[in-house]
Amino acid sequence: MYATERRQFIEQVLRDDQRIVAADIARRLDVTTETVRRDLAALEQAGVLRRVYGGAVSAERGSLAESDLRDRVAQHSTAKRAIAARALDALGERFTGSIMLDAGTTTGALVELLPPRLVGSSAEVVTHAPALASELAGSAGVSLTTIGGRVRGLTGAAVGSGAVAAIERLRPDVAFIGANGISADFGLSTPDPAEAEVKRAIAESARRAVALVDSSKFGAETLVQFARLDAIDLLVTDSEPDGRLAAALAASGTEVWIA
Repeated sequence: MYATERRQFIEQVLRDDQRIVAADIARRLDVTTETVRRDLAALEQAGVLRRVYGGAVSAERGSLAESDLRDRVAQHSTAKRAIAARALDALGERFTGSIMLDAGTTTGALVELLPPRLVGSSAEVVTHAPALASELAGSAGVSLTTIGGRVRGLTGAAVGSGAVAAIERLRPDVAFIGANGISADFGLSTPDPAEAEVKRAIAESARRAVALVDSSKFGAETLVQFARLDAIDLLVTDSEPDGRLAAALAASGTEVWIA
């Protein structure tokens, strides 16, 4: 296979998956990883992608890259629904207690499935996302509390010192948290500092912190870290993390569930 053909194949995989694992491409194309790395270097030079440890991500996934909420709803929607359904198992049967919901499209998928799971139970749900609160309002078995603040139009999340202070006064039994990136070295991250502060407060306040992160975000490091891997009790995702991330998760004691 010519270099041009290999690079076209790599670009197609990148469009489909938003990330490249060099070893996987080498296996699929029956070439050496060194050959793939040279191809990735050439594509990075052309501005197509950005190399990370073990592979590459889309050039659009820089440290400040952040899609509009409406755009993200359609991205990896099947994976997000599967992750949401699997994450609900963290509540066990006939859950009684408090749940904190972070803003985001994967937590949004979880909210669609949550009310039937709470029928016949007694649950207090707290969120800083007005859209998620609207979905849950009036649901049987759910007592709902919203946390206010300045709402970011891009993500629909209430942020600011007031929101952070309110979350820090809570101790929810389970928190479901989204992220824009997760990596072995940088942990969980998001592009916006104000939103990172809210996510940090949620992760630190919860008795059990559950991260809902689809595999397109593996290896991504956006601008602001909000949690180290050892701050997360459970990662629910749609694909096995690669070797280095898997090893870091195991070393941190983070449980991993595959949807």
